[in-house]
Amino acid sequence: MDYNTVGTSELNVSEVSFGCMSLDPRQETANTLLRQAYDAGINFFDTADLYDRGRNEEIVGQALAPVRSNVYIATKVGNVWKEDGSGWDWKPTKEHILSAVDESLKRLQTDYIDLYQLHGGTIDDPIDDIIEAFELLKAEGKIRAYGISSIRPNVIRQYVDRSNIDSVMMQYSLLDRRPEEFCLNLLKEHHISVLCRGTLGKGLLIGKKLKEYLGYNIWQLRKLRVSMKELGNPIAQALRFVLQHPAVASAVTGVRTAQQLNEIIHSLEVPVSKQHLQILSEILTPNYYQKHR
Repeated sequence: MDYNTVGTSELNVSEVSFGCMSLDPRQETANTLLRQAYDAGINFFDTADLYDRGRNEEIVGQALAPVRSNVYIATKVGNVWKEDGSGWDWKPTKEHILSAVDESLKRLQTDYIDLYQLHGGTIDDPIDDIIEAFELLKAEGKIRAYGISSIRPNVIRQYVDRSNIDSVMMQYSLLDRRPEEFCLNLLKEHHISVLCRGTLGKGLLIGKKLKEYLGYNIWQLRKLRVSMKELGNPIAQALRFVLQHPAVASAVTGVRTAQQLNEIIHSLEVPVSKQHLQILSEILTPNYYQKHR
C-alpha cells in the first residue's frame, strides 16, 4: 500500500480508501470489516452525515475508536433529511455547517474530523459563507482540513480561486473521464488533491450486469470489459488508471464484504503496465461535461 498527502495538509492517506456508505448496519459486522481494512493498510475512511441518517457515522466512529489516532476520518455536510423521510434538502449555510459538525463529532466519537467536505455544491450557493464556516472550524481545531465533493467544473473553479481547500472528491474512472477536460490538471497546479469515487464504474468494469452508462452503450461497455479481462486483473487496471494521475491521492472504493475487500487489496499487488493503461484509454472516446461547465 502506498500513501499520498492530501493537498497541503498533514493527512497522508492510503492510495485506496474505504467508502463507508454501503457498510452493513450491524455494528459487529462493520467492526470486523473496518478493522480488516485497517490491518491491510487502509487508513482513510469516508462517510457522511447523510448516510443512513447519521447511523453510518456512528458505526464508523465506534469501529475505529480503538485505532482513532492511526486513521483519517472524512465526513460530509450540507444535506438535511426531510421530516417525513421522503428525501433531503440542500442546506449549504454557514449556520448549518457550524452546528452539523458538532453532531458529526458526537456520532464519530472523536474530538476532530480529519477531512470535512461540502457534500455537493452549486454555483448559486453562498460560497464565501461556506468557506468562512470551514475556516472557522479549522481554526477551532474541530477539523484538520476541508474540501468539497463535486463533479461540477464551474463550482470547483470557484473553490480553487476563493478557498484553501485541500481536496475535491469527484467521480472518475475509465467510464467517466469528464474530469480530464477541466479539473485534474487545474487541481494539480493548485496543490489540491483528487479523491476518486466510482473508480469501478458502479461495478460495470468488473462484472456487474451491463447497462447504458454516461452515454456508452452496452456494446461499447462489453468491448472495454473484454479487453480488461484479456489484459489481466480488471480491478487492478481500474484502480491504476485513476491513480496514475498525479492529482489523485486516493481511490475511495465502496466495500460491502470481506471478499470485496480482499479482492481490492490483492489487486494492489498486481502489476499493471503503462502500455496496458494506454490501450484501455483508447478503447472508448472520453466523455465530456455537458452541464455546469
